[in-house]
Amino acid sequence: MGFPVLLVDDEPQALLSASVMLRTAGVKDVITVEDSREVMPLLYRQDVAVVVLDLSMPHLSGKELLHRISHEYPHIPVIIMTATNELETAVECIKSGAFDYLVKPVEKSRFISSVKRAVELCALRNEVSSLKRHLLTDRLEHEDVFAPIITNSKKMRAVFQYVEAIAGSQQPVLITGETGVGKELIARALHELSGLKGNFVAVDVAGLDDTMFSDTLFGHRKGAYTGATEARNGLVAQTSGGTLFLDEIGDLSESSQVKLLRLLQEQTYYPLGSDVPKRTDARIVVATNQDLQKLIQKGKFRKDLYYRLRAHQIHIPPLRERKEDIPLLVDHFLEEAAKSMNKKKPTPPPELMTLLSTYHFPGNIRELRAMIFDAVARHKSGVLSMDSFKETIGQESSMRSFPPSEGSPFLGISGRFPTLREAEEYLISEALKLAKGNQGIAASLLGITRQALNKRLNRKAKTGDSH
Repeated sequence: MGFPVLLVDDEPQALLSASVMLRTAGVKDVITVEDSREVMPLLYRQDVAVVVLDLSMPHLSGKELLHRISHEYPHIPVIIMTATNELETAVECIKSGAFDYLVKPVEKSRFISSVKRAVELCALRNEVSSLKRHLLTDRLEHEDVFAPIITNSKKMRAVFQYVEAIAGSQQPVLITGETGVGKELIARALHELSGLKGNFVAVDVAGLDDTMFSDTLFGHRKGAYTGATEARNGLVAQTSGGTLFLDEIGDLSESSQVKLLRLLQEQTYYPLGSDVPKRTDARIVVATNQDLQKLIQKGKFRKDLYYRLRAHQIHIPPLRERKEDIPLLVDHFLEEAAKSMNKKKPTPPPELMTLLSTYHFPGNIRELRAMIFDAVARHKSGVLSMDSFKETIGQESSMRSFPPSEGSPFLGISGRFPTLREAEEYLISEALKLAKGNQGIAASLLGITRQALNKRLNRKAKTGDSH
C-alpha cells in the first residue's frame, strides 16, 4: 500500500478543506496535524508519502520544519502551502528542498496535481531503492507468493524481484508476453504483494464491443437499454480497494480505449445511462500478447493510453527462453494430471526432456500442460509413451519455418545456391545437434522414420562425405 499524505497547519478549517479536496480526488489516506511540534515524532514513527506544510505556525515554523525534514528525511517531498506570496520566500523554500510552493487560496486542481506528483515521486524513489536492494542481495522477501509459478529460471526470478519492488505502487502495470506464459499468475502475485484489501477481479476484454465493455466494467442504470430492468454495478465497483486485471488489452476498440484512459487519469467512470461520474480506487493491471507499439503505428491503439499504462512494465519470457523450467513443469503437470484422473503418476522416459527441449512451444506453458494431460489420459501403465508428444511436435514443426543460422548452406555457398545434398546434410546435422545425438528424436524433427534417417547416415558414411 502507498504511504499517507501528511497535512500540517495550525488552522483546523484549512486542514479540513485540504483533506476534503484530496479525498474527493481519490487520495484517501490523509493525516492532519495542527501542532507543528508533533510532526517530527510522527515522522519517526510512521512513513509518509508527502508533507504539505503551512509556513506561519506557532511553536515551530514551517521554514524550520522544512529544514529539519529535508535534513533528516530527504526522501520525503515537502510542499509549502501558505498565504505568503513573496518571491524571495518561495525561492528560499525551494533552495531548502521544498518540492513545490503553493499560495493560498490555492486552486483545487493545482493542489491535487502537486500532491499527486509528489506521491508519484515518493513511489518511484521507493521502487528504485527496493530494486537496488533486490539486485544487491539477489533474494525475494516473499518467496511464498510466487510458489504457484513453477520456475527455476534466472529471468523469471528477475521478474519476481521487479514485481516485489513495484507492488506497493498505485500506478498501472502493463504485463506483456506470448500467450500461455502466465500473465495472470504474475498479476495475482502483484495483487497479493500490494497489500490492497479489495478483491482481485480478472476479465478478458478480447471480443467485447464498446457497449459490452462499458456494461461489464462500469455497470448500468435501470432502463439504460432494452432489457436493463435493474441497475447493476460493474466490475470496477466490485474491485473497490483491489486490483482490476484486464487481459488482451490490445483488442480494445477506440471508444473503449478512451473510457479506460479516463478511468486511469481521473479515477472516474460513467455507468451506462448515467451522466453522473463515479469514483474508483481500484488499481489497474493490464496484459497483452500483442506488440502495442506496432498497433500504435497502425493507428489501432492510442499512444497516450499506452504511455499511461506502462508506468510499470513487466515482460514475461517465453518457455523456449527458459528451457531449464521444462523438467520442473513436466513433473508438476504429471502429478496434477495423474491426481485429476485418479491415476498413478507415470514415469517419463529420459528422452522426453530432450525431445521437449527441441520444441519452440508457441503456446508456452499452457501448451506444455495440455500435452502432459493428453499423454496421461492415454497412459495405461509403465513408462509414459512418447507418441502423443511426437505427434504434436511433428505437426507444429512441419508448419514452422526455421531461420537459417550463420554459415548455413541456405545462406549460399560462395555466392551460389546450395545443392539438394548439401541442404539435406545440413538439416540432418542440425536435427542431430538439437536432439543431442538421439536419432529417433532427430528423425521426428525431420519428419521421416528412424530407418530412413539411418539409411541416409549409412550412405553418407560409405561415400566418406563430411559436412
